[in-house]
Amino acid sequence: STISKDSLKTSLLQLECHFTWALQKEHISLEVLEETILDHIKFFVEYEIIDYNILSYVCHLKNSNEEALSNLRKAEEAIQKLHPGEIARRSLVTWGNYAWIYYHMQRYDEAQTYISKVENSCKKLSSTAHGKIQLPEIYAEQGWAFLRFGRHYFEKAKNCFENALKSEPDNPDFNSGYAIAMYRLEGLAEWYGEEMRPSLEALTRAVQLNPNDTATAALLALELQRLRRVNEGERYIEEGLQKTPDYPVFLRHAANFYRRKGELNKAVEILKRALALTPYSPVLHHQLGLCYKFKILGLKKRRYTYPQEEMENLIQLAVFHLKTAIDKKPVFFSAYCDLANTYALGERYEEAEEIFQQVLQRNDLPCDDKQLIYFDYGKFQHFDMKSESKAIKYYVEGLKIEKDCYGRRKCSETVETLLKQKIENGLGDAKDIGTLGLVYNLNGKKKEAIECYEKAIDLDPNNEEYLNALAELQLSI
Repeated sequence: STISKDSLKTSLLQLECHFTWALQKEHISLEVLEETILDHIKFFVEYEIIDYNILSYVCHLKNSNEEALSNLRKAEEAIQKLHPGEIARRSLVTWGNYAWIYYHMQRYDEAQTYISKVENSCKKLSSTAHGKIQLPEIYAEQGWAFLRFGRHYFEKAKNCFENALKSEPDNPDFNSGYAIAMYRLEGLAEWYGEEMRPSLEALTRAVQLNPNDTATAALLALELQRLRRVNEGERYIEEGLQKTPDYPVFLRHAANFYRRKGELNKAVEILKRALALTPYSPVLHHQLGLCYKFKILGLKKRRYTYPQEEMENLIQLAVFHLKTAIDKKPVFFSAYCDLANTYALGERYEEAEEIFQQVLQRNDLPCDDKQLIYFDYGKFQHFDMKSESKAIKYYVEGLKIEKDCYGRRKCSETVETLLKQKIENGLGDAKDIGTLGLVYNLNGKKKEAIECYEKAIDLDPNNEEYLNALAELQLSI
């Protein structure tokens, strides 16, 4: 019997699995994600089912369907081992992935076999379900997948874990996922200047339920540090260093803790240990680059002369690690800024300029990253290139991007202060006053914008730009 492709598609879309969860590969680096998952498998046997399922999806995205199937077989082995009494219930996502991969390989009969397996199991597990079933562990698996695919999915991840917790409020795994999602969302809210929902309570509960999960305990430590309860936080880090001295994800958070605390040597030592375990991790290379960059800043702050050789060495190390981070993960946009700024610290201005241009010309640059890069590029023009006018131009470029975020706020504060000082010191011309008008206008301060444009027109009566802007503003009030 030949099964038609179209009749399959309808059934496939009913399945709950990675192929129906709308995970977009442009939001991540597939190679990096694959390494992260393989790392996790090394350290956590109890997550093997979830890890092999998502790994099969990653392999499919990399066009290795045979490898995808082999990972699904490993997921099945893990199900046999971990849940021998509930094979059908625990296999729904795995079977769903099988069906999709066979469909993509044009092996339609096999795809249909797995669709039927899911549908029959769902009927047995619940009288109402038809291929779709609301099981807490499936919500949680979806939540973990969303966390893995990055910041665009954190809100969705939180909702998945909330759904899972409705039926099992004390499940340690669901509590961990929920706490991590809350922690990540809190970081994003701070970044975007939005209302922050504190994650402390969720993290504390997750750590109580999961005494061996040192990675979540380290996030709790970072949260306590953010709340200026550093000593309390450090206890979790020290405990984790005892319990899991060779778990890279934990080590990364621990290094972050010490870097923020200003203990750069300790952070570097921990990061080197983590890199020995996962030599290709872009995040670790980036963190190490940052540590060296902060050491360079530390040397520069020392008023007396510093050993030139030490400085050169630190710049070389910072550049090496930041370049590696970008090579491994070309969408690591903040790392480009850190690299350009490091070149500038070493007075290698042409290389800094080249990196800024390289990243600003990318067409896949998200708004918030672009704002931050304009801010950094403005600072570079201002302080390194000594061009105030170019600096103003790039701060305003960052401000023109609507989305309200950390980078936009920095551009706004900096350019406003700069222009006001210039004007108050009597150094401002019509152009500066007009630009300040534009800044006010972009920030929705219409009254202040009108005043500026009127002053600019007094100094430059025939300027079309100011006349038009003023007319538009007067109409809009």
